[in-house]
Amino acid sequence: MAADTFLALVAFAFVTSVTPGPNNFMLLASGVNFGFVRTFPHMCGIATGFASLLLGVGFGLGALLQSWPALHILLKIAGGSYLLYLAWKIAGSRALAEGEAVSRPLTLLQAAAFQWVNPKAWMMALTAMVLFADPAQPRLSVVLVAAAFVLVNFPSVSIWAGFGTVLRRALSEPRRLRWFNMTMGILLVATLIPMML
Repeated sequence: MAADTFLALVAFAFVTSVTPGPNNFMLLASGVNFGFVRTFPHMCGIATGFASLLLGVGFGLGALLQSWPALHILLKIAGGSYLLYLAWKIAGSRALAEGEAVSRPLTLLQAAAFQWVNPKAWMMALTAMVLFADPAQPRLSVVLVAAAFVLVNFPSVSIWAGFGTVLRRALSEPRRLRWFNMTMGILLVATLIPMML
């Protein structure tokens, strides 16, 4: 892959990773409710889960989805349903987690698995492979696309968790936190609209 193509890939990875979407809204809410340290496994799960999705799409799943449109619809339904569940959990959270908490942030494995049903993640992975995978060097280019996203994705999503952590003190009052969590739940549901159409 040429240097200018790789730089374009890094720019694409940054823009798609840092813009609002399901992962970033969940990280913002998690930063507020649990703090940066407890949200760290969630961030790692996004990076590893998305890298595995990119590799899967690059090594054949994208073609499988094009061959079986019903599978694509099934993934959208599963992803949308899980996103609605997560939005409900976020919107219903009423207190900041301190020590022993009734609720807890997503684990590394939960966040990684979510990438496989996240409609925005699929859209990003399919677009990245179409634009940047080189048919002349299919294996190497797929690995380079995944590597670029790993390098860029983690710092990008960290911004959202960090911003949530900064807001944590301002939202320590229960009424403000309740409204924040309800807003995050609504915004999470809103991310489904363009992806489901």
